[in-house]
Amino acid sequence: SCGSETGSLLSPSDHPSMTPEVKVPLLEGRGATPAQTLGNIVVSIVGTGVLGLPFAFRTAGWLAGALGVAGAGAATFYCMLLLLDCRDKLREQETEEDGLGVEQRCHGGNYTYGDLGERGFGPIGRYFTEAIIIIGQTGGSVAYLVFIGQNLSSVLPALSPPAVVLALLLPAEIALSFVRSLSALAPFSILADACTVLAVAAVVKEDVQLLAERGRPFAGRSAFAGLWGVPFACGVAVFCFEGFCLTLALEASMSNRGRFRPVLFQAIVGVTVVYVGFGVCGYLAYGDATRDIVTLNLPDNWSTAAVKVVLCVGLALTFAVMMYPIHEIVEARLLAPGGWVRRRCGGVVQRAALHLSRVAVVAALAAIACFVPAFGDFVAFVGSTVCALLSFVLPALFHLRFVGPTASPWALAVDYFLLLAGLVFAGHGMYTVLAPS
Repeated sequence: SCGSETGSLLSPSDHPSMTPEVKVPLLEGRGATPAQTLGNIVVSIVGTGVLGLPFAFRTAGWLAGALGVAGAGAATFYCMLLLLDCRDKLREQETEEDGLGVEQRCHGGNYTYGDLGERGFGPIGRYFTEAIIIIGQTGGSVAYLVFIGQNLSSVLPALSPPAVVLALLLPAEIALSFVRSLSALAPFSILADACTVLAVAAVVKEDVQLLAERGRPFAGRSAFAGLWGVPFACGVAVFCFEGFCLTLALEASMSNRGRFRPVLFQAIVGVTVVYVGFGVCGYLAYGDATRDIVTLNLPDNWSTAAVKVVLCVGLALTFAVMMYPIHEIVEARLLAPGGWVRRRCGGVVQRAALHLSRVAVVAALAAIACFVPAFGDFVAFVGSTVCALLSFVLPALFHLRFVGPTASPWALAVDYFLLLAGLVFAGHGMYTVLAPS
């Protein structure tokens, strides 16, 4: 999700100071075909944020929302290309410069997002980049809990408010957090993706039926609902284009890396078209009654209840996968040389401290989710702040750092535009939350 919302796994680095980054469960080893890579990209991008798109279109208007999603998709694709350009520049330096240390040579030309931060701005650059990744991952995890709480409360009113659902769910999530095998967690990610597809199909089926009954789908629906609705829609759209930090790993997994860019283009275009169609149809079907999670608009019958329950079960299971990078980084800091746990605790106490850290992190995120007032507002906030920094600001900054001296004036102008626009976008998202209502 920005912090990948779609069941992400870790790819540990060879460098002892590096914290692990996010990786999709299908991305194991090298030699992926274009078709496999296309599937990996789609899996890494599409998540539950798509179910908030119709509400974003209601807030912005169907035309403004469509343009916002298309713009977010185009900007995301361009910034992914910027990361690849930065990586290519570092590869050139790796082969041309003398005296590179073993730690740098061991990359073999494969760099992570954190590596770019460190090569460009030193240890501070790495820490800042990885902090943004973890904050984004945390936002995606909280969004999962908010989604589960609101949907199960709608199916079982006896479990209202959503905090009751989260309290009942907490022991199971804590138990799952103790599973340390990535191979054991990976199927949960795939299950969540299948559940999301099922929910989207159920919503589309209901949308089509309602639109057929209305006869005039655009009657009474606003094309442009106001200036301030556009940033909201863009924030939701940016959140939906998650998995950004997987770009370098996905490219490195291909047997023929030269084909990655056209495959990436096909994936982004396809996902953007689906997002626009889903958002427009959802808003046209429900109008001003569109809920922040569109599954809440579905009729109260057994099939809808089954879809919601299956979706929530899948997300609850894959929540442990979402938490994996957070646990890894927390534990890496606790066990770092000179760290408090390593200095003061023995083997058994160390293991207990690590288990306790997992319990504390899961409980803290569940507590945060209890105070999130609305799924749509939260997704827009995370998308317009953390995800904007991760997807637009940092790639433009890295590109200026590595490629800027040899870039064309047009490329420099685009970099500066993305950098400034991303900062303004993030500032606006922060202001809308902190400003008094």
